[in-house]
Amino acid sequence: MPMSDEHKAALAQGRRESRAIKAYLEALGARRPGRPVTADSVRKRIASIDERLGTEEDPLKQVELRQERIDAESALKDVESKEDIDQLEKFFIDAAKSYSERKGISYTAWRQVGVPARVLKEAGIPRTRQS
Repeated sequence: MPMSDEHKAALAQGRRESRAIKAYLEALGARRPGRPVTADSVRKRIASIDERLGTEEDPLKQVELRQERIDAESALKDVESKEDIDQLEKFFIDAAKSYSERKGISYTAWRQVGVPARVLKEAGIPRTRQS
């Protein structure tokens, strides 16, 4: 028996919501405590390394600085290629309530994986008591 258009639409919605939820949770997991790493801060670090390379006479220090620059360039590519967390958060907010209701995911479960209370409130997921 072929699937109805309604069923196909529901499956497509579920896939979209799952992708949005997963992308946001991965972005939350990638965040580290402390000052956020920005492209500007990494560029400044690269400029500082270049300055030190120009004056460093010790060959071992030069090798270490060159490796530090390679690592910084890699970090810069990572920072520049990451999706904007604000956009991912917006997609999460749009999908989370429906996804939670369908999958039976509670407010507490979302909080335990690091979703901020503010985001859950915006998504319309009510705060519940644990039994």
